[in-house]
Amino acid sequence: MPKIPRDISGSKLAQLLDKYGYEIKRETGSHIRLVSEIRGKEHKITIPDHTPIKIGTLNNILNDLANYLKIDKKDLIDELFGK
Repeated sequence: MPKIPRDISGSKLAQLLDKYGYEIKRETGSHIRLVSEIRGKEHKITIPDHTPIKIGTLNNILNDLANYLKIDKKDLIDELFGK
């Protein structure tokens, strides 16, 4: 399995998720709320705007995204962060 980067910030992750149709809907305190709609189903995700995002938090976000996008988590990591 590809390695999850340990130095990514919340704002950088939000930028990377743009290619999956996620848009920033609001920023409250130190959190960014993203929304995407694929196949008529809306998906909301909240990302902490920390530098870096804790690895456990990032892992949970990636699991949620992979389930929603219906792709393998390792493929998602490759697409987002390169090989």
